[in-house]
Amino acid sequence: MKTYKILCFALYGEQAASNRVRLGQYKEELYSSGLELKINSLLINEYIVALSNKTSLPFLKLLRSFFERIKLLLFSQEYDLLIVHCELFPFLPGWVEQLLLRKPYIYDFDDAFYLKYSSGKYRLLKPFLGSKFKRIIKNASFITAGNKNLANYAKKYNPNVIILPSVVDTNIYYKKDRKPNSCFTLGWIGSPSTAIYLEKLVKPLASLGKKIPLKLIIVGAQGPSIQNVIVESIPWSLEDEVDLINQFDVGLMPLNDDEWSRGKCAYKLIQCMACEVCVIASPVGSNVDVVNDSSGFLAESDQDWYDSLFKLSQDISLREKLGKASANRIMQNYSLQTNKPLLINAISKAMHINKNEKEY
Repeated sequence: MKTYKILCFALYGEQAASNRVRLGQYKEELYSSGLELKINSLLINEYIVALSNKTSLPFLKLLRSFFERIKLLLFSQEYDLLIVHCELFPFLPGWVEQLLLRKPYIYDFDDAFYLKYSSGKYRLLKPFLGSKFKRIIKNASFITAGNKNLANYAKKYNPNVIILPSVVDTNIYYKKDRKPNSCFTLGWIGSPSTAIYLEKLVKPLASLGKKIPLKLIIVGAQGPSIQNVIVESIPWSLEDEVDLINQFDVGLMPLNDDEWSRGKCAYKLIQCMACEVCVIASPVGSNVDVVNDSSGFLAESDQDWYDSLFKLSQDISLREKLGKASANRIMQNYSLQTNKPLLINAISKAMHINKNEKEY
């Protein structure tokens, strides 16, 4: 069997979930199917750590990383296909990136990245970079989008789109032996940039904390102070993540209902559900696809959050029932093993479209 060589351009290093989830975890799985993935990261792990810790950026290492990427792009002839995750270079116009992409490529995205230069802090760059992602998407051989909202955007410019959800390896994410918690324990996983969503929980948790002993574990960010609630903030690490999730009675994913949030792919819910932890989430983006009546609750208002939390706090058997259904749902729809064929199909079609090769 011929081995096809694929060069993947990740925006961030392995420390970022997007690198591991969208590309890294597929390497071994795809190799057995004759697909060899090489992953090049631009914004390296030291950059991510420096941002999180608010320390000096590693400029020399970043410069070396940028030159390494340019070199790979200029000498990419040995590869059969490229995969671009989000963008090749920040602040580089789409037409320049297009010149650098001299091989057929798949464009992959799991956030509403197309908003980067049209809203938010970079909106002043819209006249220069606002159409960047339209160009990159239009000229891609195939698109793998993290959810239906992202896929619908991509289909405006390219018909060759599939939904490839962000998934977990269920050989890693699973229920472990658990000791009963001394009080009702809720969990949230995120980063400093997503900690703003925790504000949606302050009022309902403060109210619930008046009635029952309540603990909130926040992984990956500093949590807000909440009256009547024990708030424990824990640094994120890949090694500890599954063990921490298994401490949760319920996993939480609050979101604001805006265009950026509608592009999110519910990965933190998927992680919890794979570990048989039932969840409560805002009805935004992929949350509404991942969570159904048998696996958890969707909560919009403060009252919705309070009612859902109170119900689960009072019924251990319900939590267990929802947790088991959650794990089954992830196994069937959001596992690495189930979605591997989708990525293989996208790669096959991308090379078929551009090289007129038979699908393998």
